[in-house]
Amino acid sequence: MRWDIFCQIIDNYGDAGICWRLARSLATQYDQNIRLFCDDLHTLQLIMMEQSHLKGIEVLPWETSYQNARHPPELPDVVIQAFSCELPTRYLNSILVAPQKPILIHLEYLSAEPWVADFHGKPSPNTHGLQKYFFFPGFQANTGGLLLDPLPKNDQEDCPKSLKTIWQQSRADSKKLSIFSYPGAPIKEWLVNLNQLREPFDIFLAFGNAQLLNLQQHHWPNLNLISMPFIPQDDYDWLLAHCDFNIVRGEDSFIRAQLAGKPFIWNIYPQDDGAHHTKLNAFLDLYLEGVDPRLQNLITDAMNWRGAQNWWDQLPMWLEHAKHWQRAIIDRQSDGGLAGRLVRFVS
Repeated sequence: MRWDIFCQIIDNYGDAGICWRLARSLATQYDQNIRLFCDDLHTLQLIMMEQSHLKGIEVLPWETSYQNARHPPELPDVVIQAFSCELPTRYLNSILVAPQKPILIHLEYLSAEPWVADFHGKPSPNTHGLQKYFFFPGFQANTGGLLLDPLPKNDQEDCPKSLKTIWQQSRADSKKLSIFSYPGAPIKEWLVNLNQLREPFDIFLAFGNAQLLNLQQHHWPNLNLISMPFIPQDDYDWLLAHCDFNIVRGEDSFIRAQLAGKPFIWNIYPQDDGAHHTKLNAFLDLYLEGVDPRLQNLITDAMNWRGAQNWWDQLPMWLEHAKHWQRAIIDRQSDGGLAGRLVRFVS
């Protein structure tokens, strides 16, 4: 089938990362033909890097979906509106007059909240007469699933080319952490606390994070702060899998941290109405289901930014749980996860 995916980049890397992973999954795993229209090709191309010429995927500027009125793009079988973005008016008009209408999919943000299952896959009639379907990614079997592409390769020891120089700055006897956070996260306070553990840490800071958090002038004796360049998406996955602990944000790196099978803090996107607290708690309800109460309290404290000296000595127990959770979510997505469920849904 032919698919048009529309991506408006609101939160920089996350929206682009999800849309690119989805396009890649549909093309490489399910032999679908994809056009990915994006309003910020620079950011998207940073995410794609060396994979911009994959078979079955065209990456196009947003305006090319409607620019040539005399020869508009061939209408697809499926149109995906990623993360609440609206279709360009002229593109929508071409659908309205087409004899064969494509299936419209409204791809929502990932959530572990229980209500998601009640709305997943449901139709939503629009004022223009087209019917749209809401597709909710999620952890449960009765949701849209998770993006698994690519599954982590636990036996891949060779350091990616983009990370070799950076990885060599770490020390053999150190614990390794990665940080990819939003500006409002209490990272400075957290690092001050981590330094008090009096053991060596190598901290890999995602591209721009040191400047964003104003960490350049800070020095903590036990912390080796390493600023990274912008690296390919799959290389970042490797970093997550080879660190002892990760701080991640948004949606894409949040899923990848879980697939890496390592303990992590989710710096969830802050919302003015406090809805992010509800989303975090809903995830923790799933993540900690059936877990020893002591470990539940430890992880909950960590996710709420309690200082590492309060729980770091229990990290081996958390690591064991992270490995178990990794296996569990991969097993639950044996049907192909988000990409597989989308293909079956539209078929």
